[in-house]
Amino acid sequence: MKTSAPDVIFCLMFAVAASLSSFTCCRAFVRPVLASSSSGPTTSTKRNMIANILDLLGGPDKSEMVSPDEALPGRSQKMANIEGLRHYVLGNKLEEVPPNHEVAVFANGCFWGSEKGIWRLPKGIHSTAVGYCAGFTPNPTYEEACSGLTGHTEGVRVVYDPSQVSFVDILRWFWEAHDPTSGMGQGNDRGTQYRSGFYYYNDEQKALIEASKAAYEKRLEEATGTKRKITTEVAAASDYDKYGGLWYFAEPYHQQYLAKPGARPYCSAQPQGVAVPDYDEWCPFEDEALKEKHRPTLPASFWSKYAPKRGCSVVTEPNEPISESS
Repeated sequence: MKTSAPDVIFCLMFAVAASLSSFTCCRAFVRPVLASSSSGPTTSTKRNMIANILDLLGGPDKSEMVSPDEALPGRSQKMANIEGLRHYVLGNKLEEVPPNHEVAVFANGCFWGSEKGIWRLPKGIHSTAVGYCAGFTPNPTYEEACSGLTGHTEGVRVVYDPSQVSFVDILRWFWEAHDPTSGMGQGNDRGTQYRSGFYYYNDEQKALIEASKAAYEKRLEEATGTKRKITTEVAAASDYDKYGGLWYFAEPYHQQYLAKPGARPYCSAQPQGVAVPDYDEWCPFEDEALKEKHRPTLPASFWSKYAPKRGCSVVTEPNEPISESS
């Protein structure tokens, strides 16, 4: 592959940035390799990459949320090439929500591994998608979200059949697949765009999220013998309607990234190896019908074999959903 003078300059800048700063957006440099044509990165892409490097050398404080008034203006155009796009593994359209299906949206670090863990659940998952959620800038790009100037966090949108897989099962995977006490970041990925969050669409989801959060915080403290305050953001999806909505799909090349040929097996999540307490210990509902409605559908045998392990092992797992009979 031929190397131009600008490419050499870019590489030198990258080396300097790497030596002076931690990677607050450590996947920003992967895109040109996977998403560009054989002729090399476009001028626009190089400009975005250089902007990311300069940001590493001294940009906005990504440990603090940008205010809505200071967020980037965004655009009215939706993300290109998402309409009609099908899930790379499951085959269903990413945008569709079939009858009797529901939606869950959460964020727990780099969305590549977060998404894969959910699409591998053995039943009930219609689709998963990655995107930018809980921010202030309409229709952000990856580079914009990565700058910390949109307020978004990298998230996962799950379309699921609640008669096949419980919201509680999705919630349990969310908690166990990362460190929810790590504030504005996860592992090597630091910044508000990697903060933990779960965003509810109805009062039942809210009650389950909040009750499980309290139970898991207590269990983490018991397991480690130290104070472990969960910093996960819990908010209503409707809180973001005034900013254009909770959810925006990420670029197509990010969708089901870890299942695609040539994918970099990267994951920054920090699973703690601590299980969420049994549902009956923390279920917030006194009404028996509600309690049974949300009872977990995945058996204890599934969790004993496939629960997230310390070190974010999901990147090395097969891409296909786990068999119910395994």
